[in-house]
Amino acid sequence: MKNLSLLCFATFFAFGCAPVPPQELAAGDGSSSEEGDDGGTGGRRRRRPMNTGGEAETLDEGTTGTSLGGVTTTTPTTLDNGDETTPIGETAGETGSEAAVKWVGTWATSPQLTENGQNGLPNNLPPAPGLSGNTLRQIVYVSIGGEELRVQFSNAFGTGPVTINAVHVALSVSDSTIDPSSDVALAFAGGPSVTMAPGEEVFSDPVAFSLPPLTKVAVTIQFGTLSNTVVTGHPGSRTTSYIQGGDAVAATSLASASTTEHWYILTGIDVMAPESGQAIVAFGDSITDGRGSTTNGNDRWPDALSRRLRETAATSGVGVLNMGVGGNAVVTGGLGPTGRQRFARDVLGQRSARWVILLEGVNDIGGSNGPQVATDLIAAYQEFIDAAHEQGMLVYGVPILPFGGNGYDTGDHENSRQTVNTWIRTSGAFDEVIDLDAAVRDPANPRNLLPAYDSGDRLHLSATGLQAMADAIDLALLDD
Repeated sequence: MKNLSLLCFATFFAFGCAPVPPQELAAGDGSSSEEGDDGGTGGRRRRRPMNTGGEAETLDEGTTGTSLGGVTTTTPTTLDNGDETTPIGETAGETGSEAAVKWVGTWATSPQLTENGQNGLPNNLPPAPGLSGNTLRQIVYVSIGGEELRVQFSNAFGTGPVTINAVHVALSVSDSTIDPSSDVALAFAGGPSVTMAPGEEVFSDPVAFSLPPLTKVAVTIQFGTLSNTVVTGHPGSRTTSYIQGGDAVAATSLASASTTEHWYILTGIDVMAPESGQAIVAFGDSITDGRGSTTNGNDRWPDALSRRLRETAATSGVGVLNMGVGGNAVVTGGLGPTGRQRFARDVLGQRSARWVILLEGVNDIGGSNGPQVATDLIAAYQEFIDAAHEQGMLVYGVPILPFGGNGYDTGDHENSRQTVNTWIRTSGAFDEVIDLDAAVRDPANPRNLLPAYDSGDRLHLSATGLQAMADAIDLALLDD
């Protein structure tokens, strides 16, 4: 069984100029889920040369940054590697007794324009006192560990500049409390602050930091000026963030902070890892993003998969990057940039990404009428596969999970789901098929989720169901 990777030609990725208008979806924020026949795990596994460089090269690359889907990424141009410097994104050569190393993603999230409560959408903007001039502490759950890291920040959807006065990284203890002995200040080109223009993303300078795997990390930002109403973020954090007035960037805890279950501006953490280090991208909608999981429980299916990977020596160095977006669609509509629009940044742009597991399409089906949606999804999947293969990545496809009894459940939609799933299983287009549909559906009624795995809306899985998804993935697919 395997999830799949989506990629599209450069002409589909121009989302940076004008964010796609979100549209209200049936069944909450939507998510991919479908059942299928008891078909075999069709598909064939292709072994292709791996892109061993740290940062994927996609679209236009300049001397100081990379353009990914219309977003400018600013990153240090060299890595101090002791006796010599090595361009960031390339594998460092042997220096004395040191082995070759490179950047590998350990945590990431997909940015989007934060919904503002208009047109029937939720209001996911930062609560009072807002971000401008204040301190934001965000907690993330990393996959692999390391002794050196860098952090990525994004103003991809902002219409004005975002100024960061200071950023600290520390190990999280509980709630907003950090371990002060682990607290480290980040720098940007040697200084404590940075300003991101609209559409820009930046990395911090590399910093020494002892990061264990499967650890909660607190990233605390003290902001200068930025908009409190047009904000790049990730609404589906399923994790509590803390906003406190003024400068509290080095505080052990934020006792008077407002809380919210969203992430803002923060989009990634990379660690310096051995040359063999690789990452897997989970690309999908709210099922991957974690709807149905436990707030602060880190029990999304990619989290559960990450814990399984740490238990096996052959996969212990594989990073897991969750690029799920609640309500997202592959081709048209949905929340955030479509899958086609964000694939270059969210998959190809991830450092040392070797595999992509794709589980997305239910929101396209749920918002459609007629059979054309299946044709469109299959065409998009093929584009993603071709583009990922060009970069040396393996693409694992997951049939859409069951949604019987949900608002998406109509005969027309079920027919589209079955058409798509039959192609996923039998076309041979994917390097492997991970049949999570078979793993979570009710054997007595395959159009439905197994009741024990249902979060209650007949579409999203409970924490138990999400664990079952992770348990059904063959780790041998992630050890090469």
